[in-house]
Amino acid sequence: MAWATRFLSAVCFFAAGVLFAPDVFIGDRSGSGATAVTAAKVSHLLCFATCWGAALWATFIGGIIMFKNLPRHQFGNLQGKMFPAYFTLISACAAVSVAAFAYLHPWKAASAVERYQLGFLISALGFNLSNLLVFTPMTIEMMKKRHKIERELSIGDEVGWSKNVKTAKSNPTLAAMNKKFGMIHGLSSLANILSFGSLAMHSWYLASKLEL
Repeated sequence: MAWATRFLSAVCFFAAGVLFAPDVFIGDRSGSGATAVTAAKVSHLLCFATCWGAALWATFIGGIIMFKNLPRHQFGNLQGKMFPAYFTLISACAAVSVAAFAYLHPWKAASAVERYQLGFLISALGFNLSNLLVFTPMTIEMMKKRHKIERELSIGDEVGWSKNVKTAKSNPTLAAMNKKFGMIHGLSSLANILSFGSLAMHSWYLASKLEL
């Protein structure tokens, strides 16, 4: 994933440049013509749609289906591989959306509504990056430690939480690990939900611009 990290860093740097120094990074917008504006709109729409769709699926559909049908350790190991890729994808898409929207609506000339929308996009990017760089690595590390404890107790191959909850009542070590994991996982889930909410606000804005 090293290449993905470098690519994401470059995209975020470019997005920040377009936001804070548009003349340096993209030149004079007035002379760019309709082609550049259309390209920015397409980039924004495709990247936002990818980010929104991936977040919707991973948060409310795919993860729930996998949890209800896979053995818990298998589910956790799969999530440990999937979520770094997921947050890399939606962070890159959010960064492109920020750059494109900032290009189309420069801060100095933007209306209050457009500034709020840029704020929502930046918030989504920030929450996704916090998950990618902080919460997800911590969650995966904590999950591996808990899996080790559970394997020693011969649990984890079942579907659902029933054996974990029952065993934790008589095992202080597992109970303490559950508490730590729950706290980190809760922060990760909160950041993901806040990102989804920010994207939802922007989807409402885009819908108001459509003429069907």
